Amino acid sequence: MLILGIPLIYRLPVVQERVGWRVAELMARIKYAVSPPEEVIFVPEGDAISPTKTVVQSTPVPANSTSDALSNLPQPAPTQTLTPIPKSISLTGVQHEYQTWNNCGPATLAMALSFWDWEGDQRPIAAFTKPNSRDKNVMPYELTAFVEEKTQLQTVLRVGGEIELLKRFLAVGYPVIIEKGFEGRDFDGWMGHYVLVTGFSDPTQQFTFQDSYYGPDQVMGYEDFDSYWRAFNFTYLVVYPSESKDEVIEILGPQADEEFNYRYAAQKASDEIYALNGRDQFFAWFNRGASLVSLQDFTGAASAYDEAFAIYPDIPEKERPWRLMWYQTGPYWAYYYTGRYQDVIELASSTLDAMSEPVLEESYYWRALAREALGDTKGAVKDLRSALKVHPGFEPALTQLQQLGITP
Repeated sequence: MLILGIPLIYRLPVVQERVGWRVAELMARIKYAVSPPEEVIFVPEGDAISPTKTVVQSTPVPANSTSDALSNLPQPAPTQTLTPIPKSISLTGVQHEYQTWNNCGPATLAMALSFWDWEGDQRPIAAFTKPNSRDKNVMPYELTAFVEEKTQLQTVLRVGGEIELLKRFLAVGYPVIIEKGFEGRDFDGWMGHYVLVTGFSDPTQQFTFQDSYYGPDQVMGYEDFDSYWRAFNFTYLVVYPSESKDEVIEILGPQADEEFNYRYAAQKASDEIYALNGRDQFFAWFNRGASLVSLQDFTGAASAYDEAFAIYPDIPEKERPWRLMWYQTGPYWAYYYTGRYQDVIELASSTLDAMSEPVLEESYYWRALAREALGDTKGAVKDLRSALKVHPGFEPALTQLQQLGITP
C-alpha cells in the first residue's frame, strides 16, 4: 500500500515544490544529454496550404498585447515638462522574494506589487497564471490579467522599450518589470527570465534589479542589459495605482498608444537588423516579426520569422536560444494566418519534442488549429486535450473543443 501511494504523495504541491524540480532537472539533464536541444533546427517550408474546411476558432491574446486602460487615450500636451532624470536612483520598499520552481514570473510580479503595499506572495499569482506547476512559462499578458482581475492596481504592458524610458519611470518612483534573456551558471543554455528593475547609476553605467533567482539588488551594465532585453522585444510592464494614470501617460508619451508602440518597435527592430549580427540579429528579426503580428501584418511577420530561422543555424550551438519558443507564440500566428499550416505543425512538434517535459499549452493549441485546418480532426482534439492537461481551464482550448462539439 505504501508503494502504491508514492505517486499520489509525489503529486502533492508541497512535495512538488521541494522535490519535484530536482526530479525534473535530473530528467532534463538525461534527455538533453541524449538529444541535445541546441542541435534541433527548424526549417520553414514556406508553402501555404488551402484548408480542407473552414475553421473558426477563438485564439488567445497575442503575447505582447494588453487591454489596459491606456489604449487610445489623449496624449500629454506638448507644454508639459517631464521630471528631469537624475544621475542615479535606487527605489526602496520592494519585498524581495525567491522563486519556487519555474516561477520567476509570479515571484517578480509579487515583488512589484509589494512596492504598492499589496499583501501576498507568488503563490496566488502562480495559481492564477499557471495551474500546472510544471508549466515552463507565464506570458506577460497573464501577469497583467492577474493585476487587473485580482488587485486594485493597474498595468501598462509595452514593447520596444528604451534605457532612457526605464530611467524616466524609475525617476518618478515606478519600478519596472522586464522580460529578458538569462544565462545562468546552474543550468544548461539560454532561457527567458523576468526581473524587477529598481535603480540605475550613470556613473557606473549599471541597472539594479531584484532577481527572483539570484537574489536582491543584482546589477548589470547598460550594454549587457540592453542585449539581454532585446531577446524579448524590449518588453516592459509597469504596475501603478489608478490615480497615477495621467502621470504614466505623460511618461509614455506617444508610446501610450498601442498601435504607435508596435509600429515603433517594428521600426526599432528593422534598424537593429542591419546594425547587428549573430544572435542579436536573430533576435532583431524575431522582434520585427512579433511587432508585425501585433499589427496583424501576418505576411510581413512570417517573412521576418523566416529570416530569423535562417540565421539560427549559424549561431554557435552553445549560444543558441533553443528555449525561445517556450515563451513566444508569434511564429504560430504568422504561419497559421498565412496558410502555412505545416510550418505551424513542424515548429510546434520540434518545440515539444525537444523538451524534457512537453508542457506548453500554446504549442499544443496552435498545432491543433493547424491540424484541424488540414482535416486532421482527431489529431486536433488530441492536442487540445493535451493543452488542457498541462494547463487546466485554458480557455482557447476549451472554446475550440466546444466548437468541434467535443467534451473536454
